Amino acid sequence: MTIMSRYFQNFRLPLIVTAVFSLLLLPSNCLSAQSFTVEQIMSSPFPTQLTTARKGSRAAWVFSLKGAQNVWVADGTGLVPRQVTHYTGDNGEPIASLRLTPDGHSVVYARGTESNSVGRAANAVASVKQPKQQVWIASLDDGEPRLLGEMGCEAEGCEDIEISPDGNWVVWPARHALWIASTNPTQTDAKQLTDIRGSVSSPQWSPDGTRLIATVERGDHTLTAVLEVNSGVLTQIHYIAPSTDRDLSPQWSPDGSQIAFLRIAGVEEKRPIIPLHATPWSLWIADTHSYAAAPIWKSRLGMDDSLPLFGPSQLLFAAGGRVIFSSEMDGWNHLYSIPSVGGQPVLLTPGGFDVEDVSLTADKLSVLLTSNQDDIDRRHVWRVAAAGGEPPRAFVTGETIEWSPKSTGDGKDVVCLGSSATSPALVYRLKEGSRELITKSALPSDFPNPQQLVIPRQIIFKSADGVTIHGQLFVPKSQLKPGPALIYTHGGPYRQMMLGFHYMDYYHNAYAENQYLASLGYTVLSVNYRLGVMYGRDFRNSPNSGWRGAAEYNDVLAGAHYLQGLPGVDPHRIGLWGGSYGGFLTALGLGRNSDIFAAGVDYHGVHDWSDFLPAWEESAKSAPDYKEAEKLAFSSSPNESIDMWKSPVLLIQGDDDRNVPFSQMVTLVQKLRAKNVPFEQIVYPDEIHDFLLWKDFIRSYKATADFFQAHLKEK
Repeated sequence: MTIMSRYFQNFRLPLIVTAVFSLLLLPSNCLSAQSFTVEQIMSSPFPTQLTTARKGSRAAWVFSLKGAQNVWVADGTGLVPRQVTHYTGDNGEPIASLRLTPDGHSVVYARGTESNSVGRAANAVASVKQPKQQVWIASLDDGEPRLLGEMGCEAEGCEDIEISPDGNWVVWPARHALWIASTNPTQTDAKQLTDIRGSVSSPQWSPDGTRLIATVERGDHTLTAVLEVNSGVLTQIHYIAPSTDRDLSPQWSPDGSQIAFLRIAGVEEKRPIIPLHATPWSLWIADTHSYAAAPIWKSRLGMDDSLPLFGPSQLLFAAGGRVIFSSEMDGWNHLYSIPSVGGQPVLLTPGGFDVEDVSLTADKLSVLLTSNQDDIDRRHVWRVAAAGGEPPRAFVTGETIEWSPKSTGDGKDVVCLGSSATSPALVYRLKEGSRELITKSALPSDFPNPQQLVIPRQIIFKSADGVTIHGQLFVPKSQLKPGPALIYTHGGPYRQMMLGFHYMDYYHNAYAENQYLASLGYTVLSVNYRLGVMYGRDFRNSPNSGWRGAAEYNDVLAGAHYLQGLPGVDPHRIGLWGGSYGGFLTALGLGRNSDIFAAGVDYHGVHDWSDFLPAWEESAKSAPDYKEAEKLAFSSSPNESIDMWKSPVLLIQGDDDRNVPFSQMVTLVQKLRAKNVPFEQIVYPDEIHDFLLWKDFIRSYKATADFFQAHLKEK
């Protein structure tokens, strides 16, 4: 789609931003002096997988420190942290699905990457022995890990370990089946629990530990199954209200007498794929004695009534017979509470904001949630009663960011992960009105101090077609005469960059790189283009976006025009960079507007949408408009604009990328060569999409800075 620059003829800068830049201009001809290194800004351990035991006050998480991932725990009145496992080196072995046994005495986790299309885990360190994804258990008394069995699941984020209420059994999905292992060290290795046609996933133990619920995917429809298990052996299977539809996210009631699940329509063959379709859904309750089931709530049929992006993860069965679900019926992703016997849903989180993380308190009477309520470009943790009747209450507000709230088993504490504009992600305990840093000694001594870092500014501007866009502007501390600038675009596209260190490791790293680039003298604008989250459903589902027209490129171009008008920016020295979807937008900018973007760095970007249609759109090849869709997808891709591409580009990708096929980079390179477009490339053998190795991020980020230094230097 052609971008019409005439929409920018009446573009004006907010006076306050212009004034700020005018104050910052100082006479000089070179970039500002670097105040820290990439290694230093990337030196902090990143916490993930925060979890708590069902009993007591113990919490656990994973710290990734320069590529070595290890389990940590904190417990007792002071929640004092200590390291449990002791893996060393930048080893490319991520830890996922961390769980504490109910008594809190052991941790269970998956280690290693999921399998690719030919069943191999990633081998980013070029080990002579093929790595495997495995399930481990470690006692907190001695910390010595013990192998439970092989996992080797087959999709990003597929790790899902579930421990029985008595702590005796561990179940996980892998290779289309469920596998089970005993936590007793005298027992044999894991064994296959199910042998059911289709792919079995989403296991969850009943409160009494005698049954499991799971979903069974069979291509065009999905079933909810109840599996009776005795001493680690599957003895009987029950299917709940089987239909032609697809069931999602089954949840036990606290007393085990009911099961809640979501239902959407099955796959429809030969349906047109160019128009966006609504996804109506319903909430069902099943009786666990008779296995009879019926819907207690149905959505309407409009686009706002579709199953929310985060819907399957936001179905909770609270105490008092209340079911918590999310809906975007008012245009925002909100939580609702409904009696399990049916009735009118109660809106728990009213207002113009989106809800993201959700969990229940230990007593299951309240919901802990994160949202951008009253602070649209940050996250904070809130508490609301599961039955409603009162507005949500924030634990902390202000210029910090909090996510992943968890209640300790004794109900005395709420822990979370948190950051700020100048503080990287760490582990905190929340109190009303404050947060207390648990991991006080985790921050390395050479991590840049707050005075060395930039506090990004919230920027709001209009795109060419009138869409309101949010961004974060990094202005160098010692702004010199008009200098180079960069646009950063996140991946996803269902992401949002914030006014501080991000809650996902990939974007935590990208935020650090933007800080590093600002320290080198670049003005950086991180653009939260349409399709991203936390600005409502209309923003996320903007028409003519993605492969259907790439309207989101308007937002990138608007960001460039914004930068061109700033007194601190040389309009002839603007570049752009990003990864995945951000790589796509980087390549699209270079292809369509080399007159504006003088250089770009494209990390594992999409270059031809038409290649993705069969995988991303249901029954795509049977659609009556498939050929038309292919043409539209290609016209929305960087490869379509190769004849206009003039500016140099640095391409970076691992050749075991499971998200964006490496062939996307290979093909683009051939096209650039044929057109004599200058390019450089960095290829990481056996590396995946979200780089496993810390050193690969370090090398890539240094190369990014060097590339821009070479191509955006003052002429």
